[in-house]
Amino acid sequence: MASILDEYEDSLYRSASLQPSRASVGIPHSGYVNARLEKETPIFNKQRIDFTPPEKINSLVVSSNQLCMSLGKDTLLRIDLGKPDEPNQVELGRKDEGKVYKMFLDHTGSHLLIALNTSECLYLNRSVQKVRALSRWKGHLIESVGWNKFLGSETNTGPILVGTAQGQIYEAEISVSEGSLFSTNPDQYFRQAYTLEEESGPAPVCCLEIERGLEGKFFIIATTRKRLFQFVGKVPEGTEQQGFSSIFALHADHLPSFREFPANLGFSEIAFYTPKLRSNPRSFAWMMGNGVLYGTLDYSRPDSILSDERVWVYPSDIDITVNKPISIVLTQFHFLLLLPDRVKAVCTLNGQVVFQDLFLEKFGLLTRMIKDPTVQQIWIHTEKVVFRYHVQRESRDVWKMYMNMNKFDLAKEYCKDRPECLDIVLAKEAEHCFQNKRYLDSAKCYALTQNYFEEIALKFIEAKQEEALMEFLIKKLSNLKPSEKTQTTLLTTWLTELYLNWLGILEGDPSQRNLYLDTREKFRTFLSSPKNKDCLFNNRASIYDLLASHGDTEHMVYFAVIMQDYERVVAHHCQHDEYDEALNVLSRHRDEKLFYKFSPVLIQHIPKKVVDAWISMGSRLDARNLIPALVNYSQSASTQQINEAIRYMEFCVYQLEETQQAIHNYLLSLYALCRPDSLLSYLEQAGTNPNRIHYDLKYALRLCAEHGHHHACVHIYKVMELYEEAVDLALQVDVDLAKSCADLPEDDEELRKKLWLKIARHVVQEEKDVKKAMACLSSCALLKIEDVLPFFPDFVTIDHFKEAICNSLEDYNKHIEELKREMEEATQSAKRIREDIQEMRNKYGSVEPQEKCAACDFPLLNRPFYLFLCGHMFHYDCLLQAVFPNLPAYKQAKLEDLQKKLTATSQPSKSHHRPKDADTISLGKGQQSREQIKADIDDIVAAECVYCGELMIRSIDKPFIDPQKYEEEMQSWL
Repeated sequence: MASILDEYEDSLYRSASLQPSRASVGIPHSGYVNARLEKETPIFNKQRIDFTPPEKINSLVVSSNQLCMSLGKDTLLRIDLGKPDEPNQVELGRKDEGKVYKMFLDHTGSHLLIALNTSECLYLNRSVQKVRALSRWKGHLIESVGWNKFLGSETNTGPILVGTAQGQIYEAEISVSEGSLFSTNPDQYFRQAYTLEEESGPAPVCCLEIERGLEGKFFIIATTRKRLFQFVGKVPEGTEQQGFSSIFALHADHLPSFREFPANLGFSEIAFYTPKLRSNPRSFAWMMGNGVLYGTLDYSRPDSILSDERVWVYPSDIDITVNKPISIVLTQFHFLLLLPDRVKAVCTLNGQVVFQDLFLEKFGLLTRMIKDPTVQQIWIHTEKVVFRYHVQRESRDVWKMYMNMNKFDLAKEYCKDRPECLDIVLAKEAEHCFQNKRYLDSAKCYALTQNYFEEIALKFIEAKQEEALMEFLIKKLSNLKPSEKTQTTLLTTWLTELYLNWLGILEGDPSQRNLYLDTREKFRTFLSSPKNKDCLFNNRASIYDLLASHGDTEHMVYFAVIMQDYERVVAHHCQHDEYDEALNVLSRHRDEKLFYKFSPVLIQHIPKKVVDAWISMGSRLDARNLIPALVNYSQSASTQQINEAIRYMEFCVYQLEETQQAIHNYLLSLYALCRPDSLLSYLEQAGTNPNRIHYDLKYALRLCAEHGHHHACVHIYKVMELYEEAVDLALQVDVDLAKSCADLPEDDEELRKKLWLKIARHVVQEEKDVKKAMACLSSCALLKIEDVLPFFPDFVTIDHFKEAICNSLEDYNKHIEELKREMEEATQSAKRIREDIQEMRNKYGSVEPQEKCAACDFPLLNRPFYLFLCGHMFHYDCLLQAVFPNLPAYKQAKLEDLQKKLTATSQPSKSHHRPKDADTISLGKGQQSREQIKADIDDIVAAECVYCGELMIRSIDKPFIDPQKYEEEMQSWL
């Protein structure tokens, strides 16, 4: 184990050689340089608004990017922050001494309430320019407003709650008429709902908030200087527009639940934090005399929405008697306190001041701080200046606080995109778990850190926590990159060694059986993990050695199967005489090479199952490669076992239709050895066409001869067309078999007669059976009695041949009569032909003077011509010109020769007088007469009509233009 650890350390040092050292970084080996190259932007970034008010600022409110501020006594300035260059100024139109006391802007930025110190209240809608007085509100100094975020719209506030300085809570509704700017009374109603009291009597209602929970339940939060009240109740469905009177009615006889603190600022203020994309606040902060009450809002609670409450006391430099806080604003992780000359930000996680911003005296005293809940911007103003704070990456350091509070899950959540911080959190969590003896959890965390591997490994080894060490190695292995092959190899090998050691310890302890099974399952999961597959495969020899050194054959087989090293698995089963298991592995993985390798061993012990497996493999196996296994097996096996070899060979031949000669020859040898009855049927089924026979005929003949299978030999002789040998061998077995062989050479009568004579001689001389010899005469028409007689001995009487001789004489007589009849028919046929010829010579046709040649279309009678029975007429030279190109070469040559001879006979004689029969006179000894030459020319030229005869039919596929003259013809057309 130590050597493996050393090797892994070396590999880590090599891979980390380019990383900064621990001393250079200044933190434990984290792999990250925790340095900032530029100054980080503060969380709360202040910006002074470029605005100089013409009069002092009395009050300022912001919501939904709509800003409203009261200037001086009678001016109201409205600014859409999306269009800051288009401010809107509205005059209040007050002639008395009344001043703006407070302003309230709803969540949509549409409804503005202006409370005056004269106990009057004004209303201004965003869509209008004229301020309207709310007559029903007169006589009440308004301290707070609870807006209805669920039913309010741009023209109607819906039921809202109004808190006064006298402690009364009123329910009201303001609506803008669609027909005109305002209805007669914009305030629809104004009725008292409840009165808040402290121990001394009614107290001003400092804050009001309306929230809706689950199942239609509403929560109303109201604060005085020292108390925080909660009103909880359901508004009946469909009556939401009627207001919240039903909720307050539930508390008419008893006080609602409240929190009370002894100290008193003279006022209190509550702030809420609403995350983006949510409609309900998630947390609250109540600024009162004893500090800030901070908590979360849980809408599932039945009687109180407040949860996880804690009081953060004010920082030590805040004395509520001298410089008490003025306003409070809540963000996700901080609340900001406004003091007369500064702003302090306190973390809600630990109560520590994380930010302080001191304002210069020239700006004047700070008056109020508010937050726009929709854009999360914070606004602060004095009588002269307006400031705005942008909140940027507020959660950047939250992870540290959660880490110091040992809330590691939350810490990791807030630094998951900052790996250098996440590494610190994981290291702290790992150390915390280790100190608390939660070693497995510690290992999981350490594996995710960048701390030195060897330090952590030795830490677990010294603590004798092998299980935690294994967990650490497994997690570390899963985090390695594919390129870190050396580290992967070392970790994999080390883990294998640890698993085998642990399994060896547990296996010998019966009380740890369940743990052993669980560990074994983990080890198998580790071996079969796809991520480890390549590493295990490349180092399988080392893993096999480790398994062998521990004597763990079970996992050696399991690992071999995972590595698809089925050869090792099958060999293992065979060595342990587990032949069925070996065959199961072969059948399951269907590897042809393994079948070829292990079949010689398996067939010796389980022949039937092996053959079944071969058959199930079908054509995937090459039977030729299995023949050696079958040959070795058949030499030492019994007939019953040889039948298994025959069964597989028959499957190859008849089912797979194998044509390999070796397979057919081996099947023949098995048939000849054990199944002679099947031998002949196989040969007959193979057929008699040598080109379609797949076995070796000479080998088959020699094999059958050696085993004395004469019928099979006869069949093979027949296939080889060695009929004489077939008949000779068949006569030793059966005469009928010889007869069937003698009739096979159908095209060779002489050979057939010779074969039948062999049979007859055998019957006469060997069997001495005259009747059977006579039967041979009737079986073969080629044999005559005179052919057989020489085979009989001299002492045989004629009585045995009387019938045969008589039959032979009758056959001769019939043949003579038949020849006579044929001669007479031939004489009559010749006579008719002569008559037809004579008749044809006497035939004639009439030609009209106007008839024209069918070829040249000139008058026919101008030159020698031919008249055909079909009616076509041609000049001699036109017909010759049409026929000559289509004649065969030899006829063309003959025709030219005849024309030359005809020309020679037509030369003029020196004598002026010719004999009368000059055309019929012979031209000399051996020469033809002129008439004969003409007749020969006619036979060639006028054998048939050039248009109606075969000559025209044969010319269909001939081109119109001779291919050799095509180019010349084409050029002539250009």
